[in-house]
Amino acid sequence: MTDQYAELDSALERVVEAARGHLAAVKAAQGRIDDDNVWQAYVALNNASYAYDELLLDAFGEVTPWDVDLIDPDEVDERFATGGAAGAEPGDPHPRVVSVRQRRDYRVPSTAALLRVADAARRAGTPDDVEPEPVESVGEAVLELLQSGDGSLAGLDVPELEPLDGVVLVSEIDAPLDVESFSDDDSSQLFQGGPTDVLVGRLDEHPMLTDELDEHDHDHPHPAPRPGR
Repeated sequence: MTDQYAELDSALERVVEAARGHLAAVKAAQGRIDDDNVWQAYVALNNASYAYDELLLDAFGEVTPWDVDLIDPDEVDERFATGGAAGAEPGDPHPRVVSVRQRRDYRVPSTAALLRVADAARRAGTPDDVEPEPVESVGEAVLELLQSGDGSLAGLDVPELEPLDGVVLVSEIDAPLDVESFSDDDSSQLFQGGPTDVLVGRLDEHPMLTDELDEHDHDHPHPAPRPGR
């Protein structure tokens, strides 16, 4: 029984060590998706937890709260050998990165009205004991509405902005965007395609007129995307 206890203690230590390793990998990844080190640490923690649970069940008929299944190490090795997700086909000819670029224009019927609604949005997101700076320009107003809407274009669906035509481009590209490599005054380059980009398709957006909105029982104007080339 002493040997069994020692085996359980060692299995538990491996769980603790794997948990620490997983946490360290997560911290180092800084939120990156599909980080290989995080995945390897996850597998180690999963399998260590599974082994401890099995030993505890065999020794005492007890279980842990961890409902895990053993992950086949061979499948993990295959994932890293192919450089892709588990089960991915090696030699896939398609790029792994898809770029979506969108442009939407707006008419400003009343600058004063737009500034008022942007001021209200800024005040709503400012602590009560802080007096926010007033919004002073149309561009600043639109930026404020975007920020208050968590960066979504839905934040611009306000009566103070009338949507005009827009366009969405979907392209396959070789490498993802590196925002830090562009200076603040070089923003135009962020949306330019590269020489090897492949344009998959384009969606043209056309605003619906007020009478069309009433006919379709919409609450507010919103561009209706239409496929185009």
